[in-house]
Amino acid sequence: MTTTTLNIPEISCGHCKMSIEGAVASLPGAESVEVDIESRTVDITWDDATLTLDTIVGAIETQGYTVDGH
Repeated sequence: MTTTTLNIPEISCGHCKMSIEGAVASLPGAESVEVDIESRTVDITWDDATLTLDTIVGAIETQGYTVDGH
């Protein structure tokens, strides 16, 4: 298992939270995803034998958000 925190500057509301959590949670290998609106971060735990960080970032970006540093 791998855990990371991603910074997403556009997070501002409950819709953002639901959109990002839904996109990441639907990926095979995603174990947990938790968006913090106030800090504009996402904590993600995933099975790195099944899922890559690039795939996670791609899923977030397809929802219209920018992931800092990626």
